[in-house]
Amino acid sequence: MAMDLQKQIGGAKDKRIGFASLVVMMIVASAPSSWATTKGLSQIVTPDLQGPGDLSLSFQAQSERIANPYELQAEMGLTKWAEFAVFRGFKPDDWIFGTEFGLLTKEPYLLSIGFVNWSPHMNVDPQPYIEAGYYTEHQKFIAGATHVGYRNEAILGYAYDFNETWRVQVDFQSGSGNSSTIGFTCNITRNFQFNPAIYVTNDSPHDVLGYIVFTYTFHLWGDKKESTAASTK
Repeated sequence: MAMDLQKQIGGAKDKRIGFASLVVMMIVASAPSSWATTKGLSQIVTPDLQGPGDLSLSFQAQSERIANPYELQAEMGLTKWAEFAVFRGFKPDDWIFGTEFGLLTKEPYLLSIGFVNWSPHMNVDPQPYIEAGYYTEHQKFIAGATHVGYRNEAILGYAYDFNETWRVQVDFQSGSGNSSTIGFTCNITRNFQFNPAIYVTNDSPHDVLGYIVFTYTFHLWGDKKESTAASTK
């Protein structure tokens, strides 16, 4: 599923404590904008879900114009049709939640619903979305809509998988404060990947912003073969 959750805490000690508490919380609970997103491209959520039993831990750094400049993320695949994500922001101190449910989960046709950007700490309401996808071996097409505050916004995305290592991707979310992005994903190993991207803001003067995320996936239960395939999406 991959969109979007948004700024002061001080000190490396607080960061280490925050990261440790996040990891412990997710492992125990699972015994498994541009804001931070559940499984997706650079900016948007996508309709494919995290594999059941897969726990992905990520570190995300980006321009403050995009979101909280430093975030940790834990994303847990609960079943073939449900996943849950928690984001930990440090500037400002924030906890952000998102989830996704698959209505159609068999490729090539995908359909999912869920919400992103729910921050009780910052009094930000969840932003519901619906997305459809058409996935082939190499090409992935995504379209959908999300409700943000008082307005509806369009979501579009495209990715091309050259092989199990390299993917190039573009995405777009309409509305002020959002962007068009272009980037790539590199799977260094089966479980470790990184995704840098460039954001071009929708708002004039269309600033160019930077983003990168590093992700490691642990297979806590389920079919490892199936989980590995899911982690390359």
